[in-house]
Amino acid sequence: MAEKKSDNYDSSEIQVLEGLEPVRVRPGMYIGSTGYDGLHHLIKEIADNSIDEAIAGEATKVVITLLKDGGVKVEDDGRGIPVDIHPKTKKSTLETVLTVLHAGGKFGEGGGYKVSSGLHGVGSSVVNALSTRMIAEVYRDGKIHHIEFDTGKPVAPLSVKGKTEKRGTSIIFYPDPTIFKETTTFDYSWVVHYARHQAYLTKGILIEVIDERTDKRESFYFDGGIKSYVKRLNNGKEVLSGDIFYVEKKVADSEVEIAVQYNDTFAETMKPFANNVLTPDGGTHVVGFRTALNRVINDYARKNGLLKEKEDNLTGDDIKEGLTAVILVKLPNPEFEGQTKNKLGNPEVRSYVDKVMSEYFAYYLEENPAVAKKIVGKATLAARARKAARAARDNVIRKGAFEGLNLPSKLADCSSRDRTECELFIVEGNSAAGSAKEGRDSKIQAILPLRGKVLNTERARLDKMFANAELVSLIKAMGVGIGEQFDMAGLRYHKVVFMTDADVDGAHISTLLLTFFFRYMPEVIKAGHVYLAKPPLFGLIKGTGATRKIEYIYDEAALEKRLAEKIEERRKAGTNINEDDERFKQAGYTQQQRFKGLGEMDATQLWETTMNPANRTLIRVNIDDAEKADAIFTKLMGDQADLRKNFIQSMASTVNLDDLDF
Repeated sequence: MAEKKSDNYDSSEIQVLEGLEPVRVRPGMYIGSTGYDGLHHLIKEIADNSIDEAIAGEATKVVITLLKDGGVKVEDDGRGIPVDIHPKTKKSTLETVLTVLHAGGKFGEGGGYKVSSGLHGVGSSVVNALSTRMIAEVYRDGKIHHIEFDTGKPVAPLSVKGKTEKRGTSIIFYPDPTIFKETTTFDYSWVVHYARHQAYLTKGILIEVIDERTDKRESFYFDGGIKSYVKRLNNGKEVLSGDIFYVEKKVADSEVEIAVQYNDTFAETMKPFANNVLTPDGGTHVVGFRTALNRVINDYARKNGLLKEKEDNLTGDDIKEGLTAVILVKLPNPEFEGQTKNKLGNPEVRSYVDKVMSEYFAYYLEENPAVAKKIVGKATLAARARKAARAARDNVIRKGAFEGLNLPSKLADCSSRDRTECELFIVEGNSAAGSAKEGRDSKIQAILPLRGKVLNTERARLDKMFANAELVSLIKAMGVGIGEQFDMAGLRYHKVVFMTDADVDGAHISTLLLTFFFRYMPEVIKAGHVYLAKPPLFGLIKGTGATRKIEYIYDEAALEKRLAEKIEERRKAGTNINEDDERFKQAGYTQQQRFKGLGEMDATQLWETTMNPANRTLIRVNIDDAEKADAIFTKLMGDQADLRKNFIQSMASTVNLDDLDF
């Protein structure tokens, strides 16, 4: 029982945070983090307000400028934030919006926006609170209205700075380094990515990104809106038809916009949005879309004799194979699940999307019978493959996590039953696997050897995977199942480590494995369980016999740096350097060893350099941008050789698998 310390617990112990103080005390509650993501979220909060003006039909242009002095400027040509005195706060509306949480034109039936991505009205004021300085200018009624802030507090009252013929709003802010301790440097590529997507989703808006630090600039304007987005998502893939199904329809007080195109891959790409906010976990708009899509395709197939009378209906999994779809709904009062807005909850939206998709996609199939036949044919092939895979699945997927049933015979499993400490090393070649088995910590480390290169799953369905011995062994060892029976709860290892040679073949095998996990077990990657081991490429040896010591170097750049350092040390010590000697001898080493593969290391070396948790370097694989990752895998592992050739040629001088941003 805890010791009683004091009875002096009264009202004086309760702290009340006023104004924007809560934001500075707990910034993570408002922007997620104070690292890279949180820093860039500041831009989104301000720019989203300008995008809302465009959605409302009041703005045609948004310019995001990364300033030389570290600040960011966001300017639009919308109506301009009102500057008159707010009846409740008795301050200018501009100051109110920038200093009061939950103040904005996004609440109630009389709000300034019928449709808005900013649900809670906290964005601008939060950015102000987390900035050392904010400068706001409104171009309205022929005047330039100006106000400045210091950490959320106004420096002086709103004033008229001059005259102008422009209209709109300009916000400049400087992130506070005492809040964003990791970095206050904005990433141009992040801003470009954000701008491009908003331009796709807001048809007819021009978004410019200017980087004054490097003189880079890019502009985005897509008259086709989400049709252009679907076209980009299918870039590099063979499409079933060059035509993209598109519909835009107003239903009640909401709008439904859908674009669909099928390709010849086996994966689905679905991008659902509500008021320009990506909802990766789906929601009612996705349910309505899938319900309509499945019903329309099955009805068409039955009506036109493409499905035999005794054949079962095509399932949702059959129909979504090769589907690329963007769904955008705009509604006045979106009900997102949580501040993260990952899922839409409005029940009425399901019927809205179902109604629009059912009516117009049915028309599309009737008017395009050749395309309809291809879509149904692809889904029918998927159904046959699904049935073939199901016949083999019970013999492949391991039942139970630790009973040892159906584990692959070549798996050297670990003895621990605590999965939070267990690690699976997927090792290239029997020789390396032998050293790994001998050198490992058998309590927590399991070894699964691979023979040769695994199947390229970018171009393979589940039925082909079940016929591939290497992938079958991997699926069994993982314990999560695959396809319909995938279940993260069965994962047997906290870390899944690809341990391949530090050469081109090893990189290829790692890419094949990454392709498999990205296409068929993405949840394992997203949960942070997949790693790349980094074995050394060189060994620098000094001395012989009992005095022999080896220093491990992991890449060529590090090797050159280490040799240069040692040579300079010897020079400063007065050693005469013979430039005719090889570099490693100039640096004072007796031998340089290059490891062509893991199999060249003995068990002790492999443990010390690559497997020992105290010494090793593991690179965790993340999917920060699934769309970008999808494009990379399509280029590297798809069947369009020209795309792969161009990628390799453009990256050949600089690419390193470890540096690819998945």
